[in-house]
Order: sequence, then C-alpha cells, then structure tokens
Amino acid sequence: MKRMTKAFFAFLIALLPMMAMAQIDGEFVKPRTGKFLLQNATVVTITKGTLNNTSILIENGKIAQVGTSISAADAEVIDCTGLVIYPGMIDGGTRLGLVEVSSVAETTDYAEVGNVTPNMQALTAVNPNSEAIPVTRVSGVTTVLTVPSGGLFPGTAALINLVGYTPDQMYAGFKAVVMNFPSSARRGRFDRRSDDDIKKDNEKALKNANEIWDKAKTYGELKANGAELEYYPEMEQMAKVIAGEIPLLIEVNAAGDIQNALKWIEGKDAKFILSGVAEGWRVADEIAKSGVPVVTGPVQELPTRDSDRYDAAYSNPGKLAKAGVKVAIRTNEEENVRNLPFHAGFAAAYGMGKEEAWKAVTINPAEIFGVADMYGSIEVGKVANLIVATEDPFETRSEIMHVFISGYRIPLSNRHIRLYQEFLERSPGLKAN
Repeated sequence: MKRMTKAFFAFLIALLPMMAMAQIDGEFVKPRTGKFLLQNATVVTITKGTLNNTSILIENGKIAQVGTSISAADAEVIDCTGLVIYPGMIDGGTRLGLVEVSSVAETTDYAEVGNVTPNMQALTAVNPNSEAIPVTRVSGVTTVLTVPSGGLFPGTAALINLVGYTPDQMYAGFKAVVMNFPSSARRGRFDRRSDDDIKKDNEKALKNANEIWDKAKTYGELKANGAELEYYPEMEQMAKVIAGEIPLLIEVNAAGDIQNALKWIEGKDAKFILSGVAEGWRVADEIAKSGVPVVTGPVQELPTRDSDRYDAAYSNPGKLAKAGVKVAIRTNEEENVRNLPFHAGFAAAYGMGKEEAWKAVTINPAEIFGVADMYGSIEVGKVANLIVATEDPFETRSEIMHVFISGYRIPLSNRHIRLYQEFLERSPGLKAN
C-alpha cells in the first residue's frame, strides 16, 4: 500500500520521548520466548470444559501439555493459584495496525484509491510497532482480523497475532477479500437523494458487482485453460475467491441489504462470510438457513433505527446464535480494540450467555477463519495464545496477569500504563514562584 512519508517520520521522531518511557533500568522490556509452566490454575478450555487445579506447559510456541501433574525441570514456573487461564481472544474485524492517529493522514493506511482494489493487502500495510497493539493485548486480545475499507472491493483482510517485528511474523494464516455490499439505505441524515435515486444507485452498484464477478470468473477459466493473459491483479485476486481459495467477507448491515446479499450469493460456488450484520436479528432465520457464518459488531452501539429498543445492538449476537447462526464478535475499531471483552460481555448479558459469548471471541472466529486447528481453544498442539486473569475478563474488575502470544511471554506494559505511572506521582513537580 502507501509508503511512509517524511511527515510520518517526523511524527515518529516526535514520539521518541514517550517511547523512551518503555525502558526499565535502561533496557527495553521485550516479549520473550521460552519454556513456561503455568501451574495450579482454573483452565477454561472453551471446547473441553473447565479444568480445576490444572497446569499448562508451553514449549516451542505451542501448548505442549495440559494436566494436573506436569513437571518440567528446565521450564520457567509461573504460579497461577487462584487465577484463571483462557485462550487469547480473537477480534473478528478491526483496523488495528492500519491506523495510528486518525487525524494524521500519513498514519492511516486502510483505504486505497479506486472502487475495485481486491489485490491490495492489509497485511502489507500493518505497522507492527503501532502503539495501539500493546494497548490491545494487555486486555486479553491476542489475535485480530485487520480489514481495509472504502470502495466496492477495497482489499484483502488478514488475521494477525499481536506480536512480531514484521507483518509476515504476525500473520496468523487467514486472508479474505472484502466486499462492501451495495446499500439500499440512506448514507446518513444528510443524504438528500430521492428514493428513486437511491434505488437507481443501488441497482447500478449491484450491476457493477455482477460484472466484476463475471469478469473474474472468465479470467479464472481462461487462466485454468492455459491462456496467456495480461497482468490484471484485480481479477487475479477475485478469481481466487471464485475458485474457493480465499473467502469473500461481505460487509452488510441493513436487514433488506442482508436479504439481498443472501440472494446474491445463491448459486455462487465460493466461501462467504457476512460481516457487520447490525440488523441480523431481523432476518436471523434466513441467515441461519443459508448456512453463512457471521462476524457481527460493534455490540456496544446505538440502535440502527430510532424506533428500535435501546438494546437492539446488545442482543443482536444472542438472537443470531439462538437462530442457529455461527457468530463471531468484532469491535470494528482501531484504537479501542482493547474493549472486545466488554462487547462480548454485553452480548453475554443480553441473551447470548457467557459460554456462547466466549465462543464468539475464541473458537467461533477460529472456525470461521479456518484456523481452528491452531487457535481458539486450549488444547495440546495448538499455538500458545493464552491469557491469565484474576477472573472472567468480561468483568471490568478482572485483571489480566499474564499474556502469551505464539508462545512469547508478553510484557504487560503500554503507552497508557507508562503515562499513568509517569504522572501518578510527579517528582520533581512544579514549584510555586
């Protein structure tokens, strides 16, 4: 995507005094790998129940053992008596790593010029040194889907773990082309288009989407038959969707648009995921019948219509799940991805239940993204993405005591914490003249 400009380098230089506060005794605290034995905890596995007085051995970045009597003489032992271990939470839709300061254009890289740019890779644009990443992971979020936006096909989203020096080191094994499904609703209170104009614009956008799909299908067929084709990266990427190599993540929210999206995908032999789905509760049975999974959110949001109940967004995930839809939860945030536990907590309180809400931020997104063999639950052989808390992280009083991502022990520090520590007891303080 875009390259950093001189202005962005100037911005980074301005941050250096704050970054210096990350030093402890003159040295930066870094994530560190090793062999770790977490002893005597309550372990919420998500898929295999809750285990009491249980230990977990982390080795070579994986969960090596889970049991009641584990010994490892060369492991670093961490006493977790009275604490609870959960799999790291997965946010199913963010712009984390693509935005640093929203008001500074040089630090935003989630949208490209053009209406059809599916070949643009969010992974390429991720900033591994984003200040928002450590802010996020100390809240128990270890993995996120970072998603481009803008245009009909704005780019390819990527699943990333929140540790690593390069985007490739962070990559967690899933990508999806994003589609902003044409909306038949008004764009906001300032949208002055007539009903006829809105209908015409919607029909035009759908026609454009169909033409792109047909063109990509033809491109894929020609390529499969050995035809020599000119370089056409947009169609190259869309052809992968049609061939089932990469899913299509369809952003759609209004009930009528959801119904139109379900009709649009009928007969198409590809993998689809619905994203957003703010009014999914209105058409939950239809979504369930289609078998298409859903990444919904934000949950802590206002109702889409003035006539809706105040808790329409809060109860949406639960109503979808009860209808039989496989549901994951997202924040759709960049700076406040850290609030994912509270989005899930609201969903749990408003009809989803705690067990299903935990699945919606762990195993469900892992299954939807096709990485459940590596993430989403505490099982031997899976990647060691774990959090250790004083109690359920959905509760605001809960404290995260330890975080492990890809087997790395993550320092529980970030810019927010450092600023708090710096100004809690200011010394020397300002003296009166």
